[in-house]
Amino acid sequence: MRWRPQWTLSWLPIMSSNVPINQSSKTAPTPVNTPLATGVLSGGLSRPTVPDVAEEGEVEELSTGLGGATTALLSSLVQGKIAGLIGRSSGYIEALPVPIKLNVEALKGVDASYLEVYKEYKKELLALEKKYEEKYKPVFERRKAIVNGTAEASEEEIKKGEEVSKKDAEEKEEEYEPLEKGEKPAKEGIPDFWLTALRNHVGISDLITDRDAPCLSHLTDVRVVQLPLDKPGYRLEFEFSKNDWFENDVLTKTYYYREELDYSGDFMYAKAEGSEIKWKDDKDLTKSFEIKKQRNKNTNRTRLVRKAHPAESFFNFFSPPTPPADDEEDDEDRDEEELEELEDRLALDYQIGEDFKERIIPRAIDFFTGKALDYEDFDEDDEDDYEDLDEDDEDDDEDSEADSDDDVPVRRRIPRAAPAAQQNVDPQECKQQ
Repeated sequence: MRWRPQWTLSWLPIMSSNVPINQSSKTAPTPVNTPLATGVLSGGLSRPTVPDVAEEGEVEELSTGLGGATTALLSSLVQGKIAGLIGRSSGYIEALPVPIKLNVEALKGVDASYLEVYKEYKKELLALEKKYEEKYKPVFERRKAIVNGTAEASEEEIKKGEEVSKKDAEEKEEEYEPLEKGEKPAKEGIPDFWLTALRNHVGISDLITDRDAPCLSHLTDVRVVQLPLDKPGYRLEFEFSKNDWFENDVLTKTYYYREELDYSGDFMYAKAEGSEIKWKDDKDLTKSFEIKKQRNKNTNRTRLVRKAHPAESFFNFFSPPTPPADDEEDDEDRDEEELEELEDRLALDYQIGEDFKERIIPRAIDFFTGKALDYEDFDEDDEDDYEDLDEDDEDDDEDSEADSDDDVPVRRRIPRAAPAAQQNVDPQECKQQ
């Protein structure tokens, strides 16, 4: 059993003309890793096949040529048995007479012509994406300047923003309260802008601990940079002001795609790499330290030993899990549960990277104000729909679930980054851990 990544980027608009489309695999792993809504990542789905419904005599008749009886038999197979048995193994295609197989080959040629046009479409789409990527740069530079107080907001920008706020209030059927006139924009910009925006993301907020918050207050900008076409992917750049925790001015997280595309024409992830954080002495937020006293058995002298232990931290994001090699055999060397856990961690890491790229960076102000939460699908049931069960009911429920698992194939859901509880959330407030 060979491990293969079980996620693709089905929504990605950027496709490289230099990236070959791999049509060798007939099974396309298609997890729904959506940046604008709740994402569900699933395993590869096998293509449906046609059952072997032809008897020996029928196969022999099919192979003799195209007669009236053969045509009738083919029609019977398609309209009857085949239609009701899709999904099982098949010998139908192999049993077709050569003249019909020639038509099948012709359709493959037609499909090849489609792929040639499809590649041209990807070239034009990439050129268009690059064109607008250049237009985004001055916009995001302007945002950075206002956030950090290096430039003053203009009256035109303020007026345009007030129009947006008024429209939002109307959509919510709320009364719009304009700001007082005569005031000037604050010279210090917007303190804790990015920290607040990240805490208003339903997944990243779970990664930020109380120890992380003071350090993330120094986060001045987050941006995305597309990688060269010969190495498809993107790099996230986190810029920090001088702080007491590490020496780096910029921390990076780079996501690489596989050079080939999957059967549906989408990118597949290959790996992610994070920059090394140059922590200052005793400031590593990814570790907790414990002081232990040890006694020498021979001399009876004591000493203090400082031991480091892994700690939860947002900055673990820059040390992503490593996928196993493609040729790694997991049936013996890797426990199935261990492999699934690794796949969950990888999928979650890539999901967060995509959320930065597709949602947080482009619409940072909406995450800062909490407006983005209005468009989140928390996928939670109303608490009023549940009631406490006594022990007998719980036993019955467990038995029912066990029976259900035996009869119904379950598609495993890789968890989307989400808080443990999402109740009474004020979008304007920062969430504390």
